[in-house]
Amino acid sequence: MIERLDYVSINGPAIASMAKAKKDMPSINEKLRAIIEIRISQINGCSYCVDLHTTEARTAGEFQQRLDCLTVWREVPFFDDAEKAALAWAEAVTLISDRGAPQSLFDALGEHYSEKQIVDLTLIISQMNAWNRLAIGFGHLPDPRG
Repeated sequence: MIERLDYVSINGPAIASMAKAKKDMPSINEKLRAIIEIRISQINGCSYCVDLHTTEARTAGEFQQRLDCLTVWREVPFFDDAEKAALAWAEAVTLISDRGAPQSLFDALGEHYSEKQIVDLTLIISQMNAWNRLAIGFGHLPDPRG
């Protein structure tokens, strides 16, 4: 449900263009993409996107316990070093005006991901932040399921 303006109907071609970009980043697997999208949406407070991407994550085979503990990913043993590097980078880029994008976090990505994957990961992060701003700005809320 959209509370303010139905941005999808009003400018469908632009929204479709944004959505198409998701298909252009296959170097990042679905489960990693989903946890990154969820974590960014949690930080930004986007209820629609948290709901959407947790559903996608479960469909991709993600475990509920990992989703439940995503907000405390640093404290639990459920995420491997590659995922932790990606999550740290996602948080830094999302909060870039507060903390910048530290070289140490960028360097940590290189231990686990190719240059293409780092670019794709950063594009996913940037795009998720844009989607959050659209959904929050226009009052896009999840529909109840139960």
